[in-house]
Amino acid sequence: MSINAYKNTIRQSESPRQIERRILSRLTGALEAHAAYDTADSPNARLGILSNGLRDALAENQTFWNELKYDLAMPENQLSPDLRAGLLSLALWVDRQTSAIMGGKTGVMALVDINRSIVAGLSASPAAPAAAAATAEPRPAAQILHQGG
Repeated sequence: MSINAYKNTIRQSESPRQIERRILSRLTGALEAHAAYDTADSPNARLGILSNGLRDALAENQTFWNELKYDLAMPENQLSPDLRAGLLSLALWVDRQTSAIMGGKTGVMALVDINRSIVAGLSASPAAPAAAAATAEPRPAAQILHQGG
């Protein structure tokens, strides 16, 4: 089976919620692999960790959150206004935190903690109204990541 056929099968068998959970779990693992950044004892040590994969993990995580922001801003999004506002606030925080880390500040594990909380929420069985929102268009927040890789 080719990789494209495999991706197509996954898209057909998983809900957008399941896809988002799977992708965010993978992104969280990639960030967590660089947890030593937060305890590095020098700016040079942090720079080394950034250049050895953390920068790419941060960029991919930020892409996910940017897609989520886009999805949440769409008028067709059926999540409650309070949930949308809370998720948008988290997405903005992720932007600021990512920039701070790229600038040499600690905080990788804070991103991991936020991602884990969202993964846990996506893993829970949705209530009836939330289930409808989870399967409604527009595209899932992670669609571009899923299509690109």
